[in-house]
Amino acid sequence: MAGGVRRIKLGSQGLEVSAQGLGCMGMSAFYGAPKPDADMISLIHHAIDSGVTFLDTSDIYGPFTNEILLGKALKGGVREKVELATKFGIHFAEKKMEVRGDPAYVRAAAEDSLKRLGVDSVDLYYQHRIDTTVPIEVTVGELKKLVEEGKVKYIGLSEASASTIRRAHAVHPITAVQLEWSLWSRDVEAEIVPTCRELGIGIVAYSPLGRGFFSSGAKFVENLSQNDSRKLHPRFQPENVEHNKTLFERVSDLAARKGCTPSQLALAWVHHQGNDVCPIPGTTKIENFNQNIGALSVKLTPEELAELESFASADAVKGDRYQNDVSTWKNSETPPVSSWKAA
Repeated sequence: MAGGVRRIKLGSQGLEVSAQGLGCMGMSAFYGAPKPDADMISLIHHAIDSGVTFLDTSDIYGPFTNEILLGKALKGGVREKVELATKFGIHFAEKKMEVRGDPAYVRAAAEDSLKRLGVDSVDLYYQHRIDTTVPIEVTVGELKKLVEEGKVKYIGLSEASASTIRRAHAVHPITAVQLEWSLWSRDVEAEIVPTCRELGIGIVAYSPLGRGFFSSGAKFVENLSQNDSRKLHPRFQPENVEHNKTLFERVSDLAARKGCTPSQLALAWVHHQGNDVCPIPGTTKIENFNQNIGALSVKLTPEELAELESFASADAVKGDRYQNDVSTWKNSETPPVSSWKAA
């Protein structure tokens, strides 16, 4: 079955990945209880055998347990078959979430991730969230050293504004920017996507299925377990779900006419945004993974794209992407490099 998934170039530095990746977060964290290692390793191996070789994790997933899981899955020659991406920058200090991008932290986080993953280098290393107390040039300067040392092959940013991306890219080429992009999260289209394209930076779309919303709509929200962080998301609050389910119903209607599932249609829309975009839907079930792969063969006409986008206009969705205390690209500006006093 391998080879059925096309390959794309991510960024301009030479990284090539499967056109769809696998987000591994939900296997270990945030979306209910962690899933059994053996089942998740089978899923990861199935994904690789199917041609999905771009695996996405982070040190905060668990924390740490998702990287350890991937380390187990990559043993026995599997590492050579994949493009491995992980992230640093968010950590818990005294049960409070902090964002850090100072050089000492960048280096320590990278060394720790390499140990947990059981690898000598990662293909793509992202700053997960931007530390607004450290000039982005300083953070990327340390990442550049890790590239020179062979510990990191390519550098990425996640949830960064257009100006922050531009400043980072001036220090060392940024290969990919990870951002939330889906039929119900389109705020990146105004400035961030055009900036990435101008600079030749690849785009990795996380939560392309609206964190599962496009799989079954309001019904999916009712079935979330008590310890699922999505229960706190503004869009999944009862007063907003009632409004947002209209979008799901319209997507379902078009999917029925197309002969595909709503999630395949939502994912196909992301694929149709360009060959520089790689969505990384997450799943914990092989049957859902197989369904997601099916999105690669759903072809949309210009009329169908226009119809989908008419459903997903700015007022189609109620509720922010995150709770107020979570940092996103909207608060990712950093001080000028001249302000930095190295310790």
